[in-house]
Amino acid sequence: MRNFSYILGLVLCICVTTFAQHPGLILTKTGVMQIKSSQHPPLFAKSVKNAKSLVDAAISQEIDVPVPKDMAGGYSHEKHKTNYKEMLYAGALYQITGEDKYAEFVRTMLLEYTRLFPTLGKHPAEKSYSRGKLFWQCLNDANWLVYTSQAYDAVYDYIPEAERDLMEQDLFRPYADFVSTENPQFFNRVHNHSTWGNAAVGMIGLVMNDKELVNRALYGLPLDKNAALAKDNDGGFIYEAGKAKAGFFAQMDYAFSPDGYYTEGPYYQRYAMLPFMVFAQALNNKRPNLKIFEYRNGLLPKAVKALFYQTNAVGEFFPINDAQKGMSINAGSVITAINIAYGATGDQAFVAAASMQGEVLLDQNGFALAQEVEKNPNQKFKKESVELTDGKDGTEGALGILRSGAGADEMNVCYKYTGQGLGHGHFDKLSYSFYDGSTEVLQDYGAARWVNIDQKAGGRYLPENKTWSKQTIAHNALVVDGKSHFGGKYDIAVDKYSTPVYFNVSNPNLQVATAKESIAYEGVDMQRTLALWKDEEFEKPLLIDLMWIASDKNHTYELPFHHAGQIMDHSFEFEVNNPKVMGTAHGYQHVYQEAIGSLDKPMWQLGWYKDRKFYTITSTGNIGDEIVLARIGANDPNFNLRKDPFVIQRKKETSNTTFLSVVESHGAYSPVNEIPIQPYAKIQSIEIVEENNNEITFKISTKTKQWLFKANKQTGNLSKIKQ
Repeated sequence: MRNFSYILGLVLCICVTTFAQHPGLILTKTGVMQIKSSQHPPLFAKSVKNAKSLVDAAISQEIDVPVPKDMAGGYSHEKHKTNYKEMLYAGALYQITGEDKYAEFVRTMLLEYTRLFPTLGKHPAEKSYSRGKLFWQCLNDANWLVYTSQAYDAVYDYIPEAERDLMEQDLFRPYADFVSTENPQFFNRVHNHSTWGNAAVGMIGLVMNDKELVNRALYGLPLDKNAALAKDNDGGFIYEAGKAKAGFFAQMDYAFSPDGYYTEGPYYQRYAMLPFMVFAQALNNKRPNLKIFEYRNGLLPKAVKALFYQTNAVGEFFPINDAQKGMSINAGSVITAINIAYGATGDQAFVAAASMQGEVLLDQNGFALAQEVEKNPNQKFKKESVELTDGKDGTEGALGILRSGAGADEMNVCYKYTGQGLGHGHFDKLSYSFYDGSTEVLQDYGAARWVNIDQKAGGRYLPENKTWSKQTIAHNALVVDGKSHFGGKYDIAVDKYSTPVYFNVSNPNLQVATAKESIAYEGVDMQRTLALWKDEEFEKPLLIDLMWIASDKNHTYELPFHHAGQIMDHSFEFEVNNPKVMGTAHGYQHVYQEAIGSLDKPMWQLGWYKDRKFYTITSTGNIGDEIVLARIGANDPNFNLRKDPFVIQRKKETSNTTFLSVVESHGAYSPVNEIPIQPYAKIQSIEIVEENNNEITFKISTKTKQWLFKANKQTGNLSKIKQ
């Protein structure tokens, strides 16, 4: 019995030491020893040098902790962001170099925040559903606490106990309460904002060894079924998958599919992966019994890898749903996620990703990753064609990505047949974007927002994000009777998703994805097949786009193609008048009709020039179909929208119909030598040869060759049957 008591006491001692040890949140004592005992590999040395340059410059200046005043992009907002990043780096540098000046910098700044915080009410800008203290929204306050908790952990033992007590009493615990119990509408839901809130409260709780805060972060506020769950021997709740509706575990259960796809889309997944991964790393260090990186079959590392599949040739994320274009894998949040995912798995794919990013974290994960990059500097991340399911069970639609080639020659089709994407979702079922290298051949507009640019509504979403960017006409998606999918109403669309039908990429020369949508419009069924087709006759793979629609009633069908390029040539006659606004709602109020033509033969072509390359769309049509040359920008008094051109094919008074198009990349132009190379399309015609309830047979022809394809409406398969 005495031996048992001794062993139990030893185990408890070890546990207490582990939980109370500093640093131990992200950077650990063992990690510091590893870093100090070995020569720094080049990538790690570079990151240390960059951090020193940043923090040394900050130390040479007077510390400024301004009274909150500004929106995003304004001085006080940006200064508090700069402060928490400088504290993060300074804390790590203190541990790595042992130089007290870095710890003193963090200590002094934290004392300034401890003085300021009790004097603050809510932020003066009344623009958020959940106003913050230091910032205009709680989200940014949670950002501050996530970063600052790591800095506090790194210098914890340097700060005198009396000052730590003051910081925890007047700053950290009140801040954690403010982010959570005082703002349950922010903290207690499944959303990227709440993930930051959960991580903020949980991480500062782990630093202070405050079990109540940690459990609040893990399981949410006790406002629903959480309160009834049994408690474990650590003072927390035993979490049963599917029962908790808030907190960190609920975020992992409901925000991700089993494939790691994040329901709000890659732009917000990129943002949310930082709190997911840093809190998971902290839990892995402090509460290893949770086995957080094994949860849901290794969901979190899988989600990091899924992010990379959702990028174009230069690593930019496909801008589906609310997204600012140009966001890429080089974002700090993705660097953090890659480093931690590598530490959790040792997966060599993350080594290749770090080589592309050229930066690592100042912790043991970053150090080990940099060592591996030094050993294998030329590894490449192999991006494959993939279908990522949506929904917590993988049953709520999917994102299909067709990919051919690599590097500058990589071509991508991002086909969206997902769920709505919560509040950041757009009304664009069965839409897609098409990339040739970094060029958006057919684009997704993304969001109407200038992030952190004060002149544009303080960096917030602009009114046109709702009136244009989210509407169906803003996408390469079918519009019926001039109205957006689900009438453009979120409450109707929120739990709806399209149905995957067929996805087969086993043949690299003909990769196919098919999905259908039956509820975006009452009484209208639509099914769309996209194929990336490669043939030696063409320099680059072609996109085949086949959509068929069925309805018992006549409708007006409009299918836009957002080429956003300079028109080069066209096969149809059109009438140019003074631009007129195309409608009053559903996005049409922002569209000018610049020209319109009517087909006099069952086919049309439009060629355009973009990024020094030539493209042509060749489409079938019925005689009398209208082709509208349109441009974004109407009713935009503050010039918030890009003035991009696009084309619309319109079929009036039609019930059942088919749209068939082929998009060809076929040449280039150099402004230096002024010589165009293959400026005209090779494709001369496309034709639907036969169509019935089960199949569609169509032909694609050049001057010298022709190909016959057959699409099965039931299975969604598309095959080449004759050349």
